Amino acid sequence: MKVNLKFASRALVFLLAVSLAGAGLYGCVPTTRITATWKNPEAGTQNFDKIVVAALTDNVRARQTVETDMQMQLQQRGITASRSIDLFPPTVREGGPDMNQLLQKIKNQNYDAILTVALIDEDTETRYVPGTYGYTPVTRFGWYGRFRGYYTYWYPTLYDPGYYTEEKIYFLETNLYDASSEDLLWSAQSRSYSPASLRKASETLAQLTASRMAQEHLIR
Repeated sequence: MKVNLKFASRALVFLLAVSLAGAGLYGCVPTTRITATWKNPEAGTQNFDKIVVAALTDNVRARQTVETDMQMQLQQRGITASRSIDLFPPTVREGGPDMNQLLQKIKNQNYDAILTVALIDEDTETRYVPGTYGYTPVTRFGWYGRFRGYYTYWYPTLYDPGYYTEEKIYFLETNLYDASSEDLLWSAQSRSYSPASLRKASETLAQLTASRMAQEHLIR
């Protein structure tokens, strides 16, 4: 399993950032969905029963949250799932954990697959939010003939101008590797559109991933 940990250190940190910003930051309803999947023809219909979940990021909070949610979804389907953070706790070592030691520990404990989650790209979309008119009615008698009445009549008519807003779109990749051969068996690309919180985006991604893996006969 070849992973660019320098690039992957960015992975999932965006979830933490937007969770601190709050749910009211964005003007649209946040969504997370799987946009495409690929399955290695050699994977067949083998079901994997013991899986290590690895969020590729050096942000401890994001790593814990994403790995925990994915672990829970797999366990609900009868899979023995473990978090990589438990097998290989965070260190100050530059470049991330020693990959050879991590893989050896995974093989020694008889895990048959490794499920990784990483941020592969991001984009910014500019959206125009149109303005709205609001009107507060007053009496229609005696207002038109004098400035005071006319001004008082029209002043309650309010206009809320439109504005432009920038929203983030994040593209994530979830890969399943054979723990023995390290070959890629399955890959899914997901899109998260302006996620409002780390918890919500992580839970949704975990649910979608586990469901799709079951549909494609990779887990029970």
